[in-house]
Amino acid sequence: MASPLPVPGKRFVIGVPYVWLFFFFLLPFLILLYISFVDQGESINPFKPIWDPVTGILSLKYENYWTIFRDDEGGALFQTIYIEAYLRSIWYALLTALLCLLIGYPFAYFIARSSPAVRPALLMMVMLPFWTSFLLRVYAWKGILADQGVVNKVLMAVGLTSEPIQMLYTNVSMLVGMTYVYLPFMVLPLYANLVKMDFRLLEAAYDLGTTPFKAFWLVTVPLSKAGIIAGFMLVFIPAVGEFVIPSLLGGPENIMIGRVVWDEMFTSNNWPRASALAVVMIALIIVPLAIYYHYTAEEKK
Repeated sequence: MASPLPVPGKRFVIGVPYVWLFFFFLLPFLILLYISFVDQGESINPFKPIWDPVTGILSLKYENYWTIFRDDEGGALFQTIYIEAYLRSIWYALLTALLCLLIGYPFAYFIARSSPAVRPALLMMVMLPFWTSFLLRVYAWKGILADQGVVNKVLMAVGLTSEPIQMLYTNVSMLVGMTYVYLPFMVLPLYANLVKMDFRLLEAAYDLGTTPFKAFWLVTVPLSKAGIIAGFMLVFIPAVGEFVIPSLLGGPENIMIGRVVWDEMFTSNNWPRASALAVVMIALIIVPLAIYYHYTAEEKK
């Protein structure tokens, strides 16, 4: 029997992920939070001090956050372009997560029920897109959905339409691209959950006279709840801040919060407001997630 890991070794193994989270999550977030309270003014330096060492006064520019919810002219509360971008981002992220769930669940279920000999090949098919550049995959959809792209040429060749159908730069093209890119993030956690399920429970349900659909709904779905939630979060969270896909496949009216942050930082050179927008976006994701895990932890006690 192997000897237990010595205490310094345990501390090192446990400390490595905490060090990684500190340097690559907490520290960048604190820098972002600092910049969000800076009064940049006419300066190009977004790292101006917010504390006067002589007077000891802390000067925080809360307007960087206030203007997110009310414009500079004192317009209506919660009716700014930023709020519209937040709501649009959440809406498209929800649609993307639901589409990935509808498409990915049957695929994950099929892999979990397939022979162990073919599962590695099926999983490789799921992960194969990761071997290709993200930008190349998105640009490929531009060629597929363009007016003279593959889909329109096939439709015109078989006589279903006489002229190209506008598919690119629409809501549909953006959702297709986001669903395609994030689908593996839904399939993999679902598969990891379904492959551990005891399928004899389904056989028992059939023996008791349950229909296949009812057995699936009452047995399989509840047992795969953890995989559904994990996949949904893995898709929803990055989809909220997506920038590349809406820019390349979406229309001019589909401005999501990722594009707004980009414009504020690199077009308007307003780093404090861009940082405030990013902090609010992170809060919109982290706070509900923390509340959910808090209550689920309470239920397990």
